[in-house]
Amino acid sequence: MKEAELADELHLGDPDEPPMTGLLTSINAPVARLGMFLSVGGLLVIVTIVFYQVFGRYVLNSSPTWTESLALVLVLYVTLIGAAVGVRDAGHIGMESLLVLAPDKLRNRIELLIHFLVMIFGATMIYNGALLGMSVWGYKIPNLGLYETIRYAPLVISGALIISFSIEHVMALLQDKKVVPSWH
Repeated sequence: MKEAELADELHLGDPDEPPMTGLLTSINAPVARLGMFLSVGGLLVIVTIVFYQVFGRYVLNSSPTWTESLALVLVLYVTLIGAAVGVRDAGHIGMESLLVLAPDKLRNRIELLIHFLVMIFGATMIYNGALLGMSVWGYKIPNLGLYETIRYAPLVISGALIISFSIEHVMALLQDKKVVPSWH
């Protein structure tokens, strides 16, 4: 089956639909790409840290104390920044199986609603992340010597990225354009 026929059958619109352009896209695309690279790099660092911890425990019989704390902090950054990039690249969990059955006009309205709800979720992440970060402002993570606030910074960063990426999707929907994933 040809790509155009498949897109028509699945109500995905024109496969040659123009890509979204503009200032927001010129900012969001490289930010999302950087976030993706940082998440992958962070995942490699986590694997290295955990390997070092296991090696230290079972081979050297002296497990480093800082490895678990650092790995847990990095997991927060990797997952939350990766989730924000997933919002831009439409890699998040969705109910697309139900949306493809809806008429184009209704589907666009539902997609707009979804993106507005995602923006509210991002704003909630920013607010609660900042609130939690400020509540532990003066405390340090025992084995790392870093302030506890560092654990809540990815909530704020990810929330801001999610809002920016969702605004880009809303603008694309309103202009009948598509957001090209940053990994293309």
